[in-house]
Amino acid sequence: MAGRTVGGTAGAASPAQGAAARPVAQAEAALVRHYRRLARLAYLALPADRDRHSRVLAAHATAQRALPSRWARPARPAGPPAADEDPVYAALRLRVLRAALRPHPARRLPAPRIWGLRLFTPHGGEEDAALDHALAALDAPARAAFALRAVEGLAPEQAAEALRQAGVEHPEEAVAAAADVTAGADPEPPAFDPCAVRVQPADLLRRRRAWTAALLVGLLGLSTTAAVVADSAPAAPAARPLPAPPGAAADPARLTRVAPDLWQHTARVDFTAWPARGDRRDDGALLGRALAAWERPGPQTRAEPGVDAAPPATPPGLLFAGTVDGAAVVVLFDGRRLARYTDGRDGGLDLARADDSDVTTAGAVVLRRQGTAVRYLLAPWVDAAETRRIDQPDSPARPLDHTDGVTAAVPGGGPADCHGATVLQLHSSPVIAEKHAFLLADLGGLVPAHLTYSPPPDRTQPAREPREATGQDALLAWARAGCAVPDGTPGVKQLNLWAFAVQPLPQNAGSAAWVCLRADRWTGEGSAATAVLLPTAHGPQRTGGGPGRACSRFEQDVVGWAWWRSPQGAEFLLAAGSRRVTRLTVKGPDWSADRPAPDHTLAVERPARAAVQVEAALDGGARISPPH
Repeated sequence: MAGRTVGGTAGAASPAQGAAARPVAQAEAALVRHYRRLARLAYLALPADRDRHSRVLAAHATAQRALPSRWARPARPAGPPAADEDPVYAALRLRVLRAALRPHPARRLPAPRIWGLRLFTPHGGEEDAALDHALAALDAPARAAFALRAVEGLAPEQAAEALRQAGVEHPEEAVAAAADVTAGADPEPPAFDPCAVRVQPADLLRRRRAWTAALLVGLLGLSTTAAVVADSAPAAPAARPLPAPPGAAADPARLTRVAPDLWQHTARVDFTAWPARGDRRDDGALLGRALAAWERPGPQTRAEPGVDAAPPATPPGLLFAGTVDGAAVVVLFDGRRLARYTDGRDGGLDLARADDSDVTTAGAVVLRRQGTAVRYLLAPWVDAAETRRIDQPDSPARPLDHTDGVTAAVPGGGPADCHGATVLQLHSSPVIAEKHAFLLADLGGLVPAHLTYSPPPDRTQPAREPREATGQDALLAWARAGCAVPDGTPGVKQLNLWAFAVQPLPQNAGSAAWVCLRADRWTGEGSAATAVLLPTAHGPQRTGGGPGRACSRFEQDVVGWAWWRSPQGAEFLLAAGSRRVTRLTVKGPDWSADRPAPDHTLAVERPARAAVQVEAALDGGARISPPH
């Protein structure tokens, strides 16, 4: 029966065509009818170290090339098919298996070219992710055995026989290896169906709309058969991305690179102007693994607070790929987020917001963190680098070696460490700014925070803008008040210290400095904290604070208060406000004080400390309270 069905009889065909045309027509009909199954079989059996776009195209090419030519009779299985199986389909399946099991079939069988677009199978859930990981650990015969069992529904002996006919030397071992893999609740998940694909543009930033439209029209005419099958595929379900399977590699050609000297010729001096650096920037396998880890986030993906872990919407730029302390590290940027991929079992993907950066906030990226030591990758416009202890403002900065932008290991830790943190002091190239230096502090994340300083107010001038914290007055202020920062966690873009008042203390005890420290995050959120620096205290005394816009350019008026005991033992309530404060009011349990404040400060002696309320009146009549 098998011979008659595959070979056909000449009853309805002419003598010249009966021997070839009818078998080809039958094979074509079977291919169209079972195209999805054949493409799925090829997709599962193809090497798992290919990116999904290449794997999808290779699966379609393998299935379509299973159709025999007009001058050759289609190959058929040597043994009898299953009782309910179409022998013509079995012959096509054998051709697909043989093609897919050849070494590197995606290279031996060139896939169709699709310019400007990338094709992906739909993302699945946790069961699909586990299945993808399990299949990536199998060789091609075992993956084919899994497909024959789970998708084709063959019994173990039937699957082994199909593999034997396809040229597998030890088919029983392949079937046994596939038996350890479970398909989950759905034996045919869309994540492994090359006929149900998502389409995503590639090189979107480099292509004109008209050219992209022309490419799309060309894509529609590539394959009528594939289009019909794709149209019949169900819509991809919305689900979170799959983690990248071990060894999986996305196409590194998607990564964009800029000219090494772009930063010298552009007015946009930020992460988009960073060139690709590192000794492995041409390592396609490493770059593919890094891109795959971002395209399919998984358990080893770590996103900083408020950062979206979704795959990049546009082709990322390559900033670095190299070996750092024995580990392969890749740094990518998609215009909004930085991604640092560290290769190996203990590595993973770290994501951080980095949009709206500039010369300073794009000055460095943390490449490698080992214990308390940190290595940075410096911006290409950094001419010189130094380190300095934030608690030692009088000590000179120490030069920091940096080869191709990669620094030597230095101590990490931010200003919140009252025992003294090591910060970076970087000097920009004269091409960017003459004699420009700035400070960056490590807060445990991917991008260090920019440290700035706003000096005390001048009564004759408006409030001053934050400046670089490299001057002696700024260094002294940060040394005294730095560990009162309101937020020292990853994701802080800038930390500013504002000295908003100086208050002479009663009983000739010296003076107190009032500061407001503000933390602004890359996400746009922020928080502030007021503190007072007393002459006999070892560190700052926090007096209030909380989330909001306090002490920013959008909210420049602030007031703070604190209890203070004089050297003679008297208790005083101290209050101070910014330059527009003209009156200070304090209310206690059974007393109050309401006085003009020409110097923006107030000191009230009380016999004992108690709960109080403090308010300040501004020169325009508005009233403000301390941040909390």
